[in-house]
Amino acid sequence: MSDDRSKAPLAVFDLDNTLADTAHRQRFLERRPKDWDGFFSAAPQDGPLPEGIALVRESARECEIVYLTGRPERCRRDTLDWLAAQGLPEGRVYMRRDADRRPARFTKLEILKRLARTREVRVLVDDDELVCADARRAGFTVVRADWAARSAEMKAAQEREGRT
Repeated sequence: MSDDRSKAPLAVFDLDNTLADTAHRQRFLERRPKDWDGFFSAAPQDGPLPEGIALVRESARECEIVYLTGRPERCRRDTLDWLAAQGLPEGRVYMRRDADRRPARFTKLEILKRLARTREVRVLVDDDELVCADARRAGFTVVRADWAARSAEMKAAQEREGRT
């Protein structure tokens, strides 16, 4: 690949349950009320998901990597540190505004469409089935990250509560 990455297609990757294993922090979502501060403060201890890590590294051969997460902006430092600790390719990181509680399928599709105005989006890799379905309907190529255990609590967090 040439050094001019500004013309390279984009490969867009979700983080939670795509690259990062959130299973150890699901307990924070099983409480009533949910402990969102605990959930997000435990993110630096997420283990890497080998399937996602391999795919992002493979994609980086031909694409510029973009990370698109439903994590709130207040988690940016921990997120950047985690990506670096995994030795993942550098890339822009798009995060949810702290007060944005829209479902992930709306926030992520909005950003994907914005990216596609000026660059080819070669692929979106995400675990959320509704994000994937909406992105496919909008014409994007999608790989559904189905290699992490899904929980009902995480699905509710993504779709009903607009939290991740």
